Amino acid sequence: MSRTAPDVARAAAQWLALLESGTAGERDHAGLQQWRDSHPQHEQAWQKAQLLRQRFAELPSSLAMASLDRPQPGRRAVLKRALGVAALVPAAWLLSRQLPLDVWRADLHTATGERKRVPLADGSALQLNTASAVDVNLAQRRLTLVDGEMALSVPGASALTVHTRYGQVIASQAEVCVRQLAHGCLVSVLKGQVHVQDGSGRSALVHDGQQLRLQASGLGAPVPFDALQLGWRDGVLTAQNQGLGDFLRELDRYRPGVLRWDPSLEALRVTGSFRLDDTDRILSLLATTHGLQVQWRTRYWVTLAPRRTLA
Repeated sequence: MSRTAPDVARAAAQWLALLESGTAGERDHAGLQQWRDSHPQHEQAWQKAQLLRQRFAELPSSLAMASLDRPQPGRRAVLKRALGVAALVPAAWLLSRQLPLDVWRADLHTATGERKRVPLADGSALQLNTASAVDVNLAQRRLTLVDGEMALSVPGASALTVHTRYGQVIASQAEVCVRQLAHGCLVSVLKGQVHVQDGSGRSALVHDGQQLRLQASGLGAPVPFDALQLGWRDGVLTAQNQGLGDFLRELDRYRPGVLRWDPSLEALRVTGSFRLDDTDRILSLLATTHGLQVQWRTRYWVTLAPRRTLA
């Protein structure tokens, strides 16, 4: 097949809908794996599709077909055609809306759970966190954070400007992390100082150890922050008496697929440092220390609940 971004996105949506339909068999799973392995763009598309499925987790997981037993081949074909109407079009539409082409076409990008270090030609160093995308234009001294989170170290005096959807960050002889959120951007300075400018041209100076929220409505006030919040740069997720719900929402960023938990777990507290290279182990540790059970529907569909609520 042609490996243009729309074609790859459409194929990922089709595989996603088939697997979530409850009708997929061993041959389907093998076919998906073969498709994922056949080209790096396919694997990246699948990881993005899993993230999208998670964001729209309120959609029926079985697409109204959970009650059907394994169908005969002829009936199976009918179900697939039904999926084409009921699921594939919405999934492809959601992919096109939630994963726009500029993400697919970015110079640098990471899949869900992937982190990447990139030395730049000017001596600066760039790190991408999970599910992130960045365009690089060193000729114009400009980086564009298309999606996700990045860390940038600029050792020289020649400034680099990071463009976001909400404004820009200008850094020289500084280390800074920039994370795009659903309704804003979080700028955290680890070394030196950076200038932050919103879309209206208003600016603020953010110093070492300070964090500022940049939104469409303007600039927040710089406040102190704990550098352990940025442990992802070393592959670590750290919590200090953090609510389990908040911790799981952060962990969710690093896991492809669907992660759910019983609302009664929100108020439990978590303290510790966890390696992001093995998020399954993190879930197992949480289950052990908090008396939980982990229900694995598939490798990519996991639910946490108090031990008493699961059979």
